[in-house]
Amino acid sequence: MPSSGDRAPEFSLLDQRGDTTKLTDLAGRKVLLYFYPKADTPGCTTQACGLRDIAAEIGDTVVLGISPDKPARLAKFDDKYSLGFTLLSDPDHEMAEQYGVWTEKSMYARTYMGIQRSAFLIDERGRIEQAWPKISPKDTPTNLLTALAADR
Repeated sequence: MPSSGDRAPEFSLLDQRGDTTKLTDLAGRKVLLYFYPKADTPGCTTQACGLRDIAAEIGDTVVLGISPDKPARLAKFDDKYSLGFTLLSDPDHEMAEQYGVWTEKSMYARTYMGIQRSAFLIDERGRIEQAWPKISPKDTPTNLLTALAADR
């Protein structure tokens, strides 16, 4: 998992509208990149809606959510909750692996591979400014606001 000071792994992924988003296209802006397991599930909805609700407080910081969901499912999630930020599709979990968040999980005595909910604040030069592994859905917006306030 990348940590503070590391160069953020580059990506080029389809968003909920089928357009390509690249990290290099966002140079000069801060980016909150957060990984979540599955669109329109309780924790993921709490996290996404919390980020939507602070949009007016984060200036020109870009919010990007990444999950293994296909673009069509991401579009439904975005439309249902009027999220207003970019959701990226990582169906082969290549980006999740590069960011170290594709991990073994267990539930009901069953083990499987999946997304470890995590968030990364990337600075204007493409370096990890903050990393929050195993972040709770409710803490994501709070941590972002705290980090941005510290930069002011």
